[in-house]
This record gives sequence, C-alpha cells and structure tokens, in this order.
Amino acid sequence: MEPYAALQVIWWLLLGVLLSGLAVMVGMDMGVGTILRYVGRSDLERRVALNIIGPHWDGNQVWFVLGGGAVFAAFPLIYATAFSGFYVVMLLLLWTMILRPLGFEYRSKIDSPVWRNAWDWALLVSGAVPMVVFGAAFGNLFHGVPFHFEWNLTSVYTGSFLGLLNPFAILCGLLALALSVMMGALTVMNGAEGVMQQRARTLLQVAAVAAVALFAIGGVWLHAIPGYRMVSGPGAGVPQTPLQQVVEVMPGAWQANFAAQPVLWLLPLAGFAGMLGALFAGRAGRAHLGWWLGALAWIGVIGSAGAALFPFLLPSSSDPSVSLTLWNASSSRLTLSWMLGMALVFVPLILWYTSWAFWVMRGKVRPEAIAHDEHAY
Repeated sequence: MEPYAALQVIWWLLLGVLLSGLAVMVGMDMGVGTILRYVGRSDLERRVALNIIGPHWDGNQVWFVLGGGAVFAAFPLIYATAFSGFYVVMLLLLWTMILRPLGFEYRSKIDSPVWRNAWDWALLVSGAVPMVVFGAAFGNLFHGVPFHFEWNLTSVYTGSFLGLLNPFAILCGLLALALSVMMGALTVMNGAEGVMQQRARTLLQVAAVAAVALFAIGGVWLHAIPGYRMVSGPGAGVPQTPLQQVVEVMPGAWQANFAAQPVLWLLPLAGFAGMLGALFAGRAGRAHLGWWLGALAWIGVIGSAGAALFPFLLPSSSDPSVSLTLWNASSSRLTLSWMLGMALVFVPLILWYTSWAFWVMRGKVRPEAIAHDEHAY
C-alpha cells in the first residue's frame, strides 16, 4: 500500500477510535443525565447521581473535541460539507450541550425545589437529545445526505431538517440512546448503593434488551436499503476531488464488504456480545465488568457501521458520484503525517490521565458524605 493511502486508512481507523471514545465516555455521562429523574427520587439521591460523574464529565468532553478536531484536520471536506448543510442540527446539538455545564454548576446554587427540578429536566434533555442526534447521524449516512458540489467544489445542501428524521435514522438514534442509558445505569450501579443501585439495575435490563432488539432490527433493515458502490475513480493514495469518480446505488451494496471480508462479522457479533454481556454482568452484580462490556458494545456498533460504509464517509443522495470517501476527502500526506505524530503522543496521554482520574475517584458516593458538602454538586 502506498504511504499516503496507508495514512488515510490509519486516520479512518483513528476516527473510529475517537468516535468510540466519544460514545463510551460522553455517552456514559449523558446516560446518567437521562436517567437522573428515575434513579433519583429525592434531591439528595439526584445529587448522588450527579456526584458519581461529577469528577469526570467535563474531562470526558475532551473526546468530543478530539472527534470534531480529527474530522476538521484529517477530513476537512467532510467537516465543511457537513457543517454548511446541517446548521439546524448543529445548533440543536450546541444548545442542548450548553445546558449540561449549566445544569451541573447551577443546580445546587439555590435551595429551591422548583429551581432544582427545572435543572433536572434540563440535564435530561441535554443527555438524551445529543445521543439521539449522534445515532441519527449514522443512520442518515446509509440513506445518503442530499448535497452536491458545484464546479468550484462549493457544496450545496438541498435537504431539510425534517428530511433527516427518516425512520431508519430515528431507529439508529434510539439505539444510541439505549446504549447511553445502559452505560449510565452501569455507572450509577458502580457508584451508588441501596435503592438507587436497584433502580439502575432495572433500567440496565430495559436498555440492554432494547439495544439488542434495535441493533438486530437495524441490521435486517439495512439489507433493504440500497447501498453505494464505487464504479471507477482515481483509487487510493492519489490526490483527487469528488468530481473524478463514478458511484452507483445498488441493492445489497452495504453488505459487500462483509461478503468480501467475512472477518468483519466479528464487529456486529462484538456489539451483540457486549450488550448481552453487560446485561448479564449487571444482573449478577458485576457492574464494573458490565461497564467494560458496554464499551465493547459501542465499539461493535460503531465498527459495524464503519465497515459497512467503507470507503464512504459522506454519501450523497443528490448525486452519488460526488460522494465523499476516505480517498477524496482527506488532508494532504504532510498534514496526516504530522497529525499522526501528535496522536501517538496525546491519545495515550489522554487514556492515561482518564484512567488515573477514575482510579483516584473510585468507590461509592454516599448521601451523608455530600449532604452538607459545599463543594459537591
């Protein structure tokens, strides 16, 4: 493989790693926010749930920044096309994400049931909506996104916000929400005791079963969605634009990579194994093991989507031949080389300090410890 093509593939894999890290770490925090009003029936119980993720939620946002930064630097054409077309979606995501830090920081500032109840609802919305958007984004990729390019490579988006809410995208959004709730429930089980732990176990069972069902339905449904196939183009590792290729839409194309490389079936199997493993581990009281199996579920789901789409990153439903792929949307060889060097230094560093923070802050959060603590959430 040519060095430039190898760099492109490496960054495609790294993007998958970053998106998986985002889903696991940020999804865990958002899952706790989504289930906050169920696992916590009193103000003190909700404070316990918030303080379980209190030391980590803001640090976990690093994965959100890393994911967006990787797309911006490694695949700038994807970044420009997506952000120029999805204004409403991006604003929805932005405003709900803004609610999260406000909810954490301001909820306990006033000792008023009305005030705190309003912020509890804000944390629920800011936890659930971004995960639905995250999953729906993946779902829309399989249908294709309505955009095309003009002669000077200016992207033109021809769709609407409601058009993005197609049934398959909604199913993918619900799958992401179910996985987030599953991870949030396991996190509460790890950090709480007594009745809160029991409520979280109940939610874990519901969310895990829902995730298995939605993932299975999505896999069957995908067989009925016509996929994209590269007919001709400059190939891998060659500087190119989206105007130099021919792409056709044909039935069964999204399964072509799995047929050509049967080892890829391990990815959806890992997704199912992670969901079921997290369910049974949680029911057995082994929430720590369940959390890691939940992370495996996320990796299997995102890996399955990436394997099916490869080499497409942003297919176009308006003009399939201008679809953005790994080969025509990436940065230069020099940029990818410098970025790889930085990633080899900083990604392990992030993994190290994240692991260290969780190790230092391990253990249960007890109500009596935070009831009169001015520094607790």
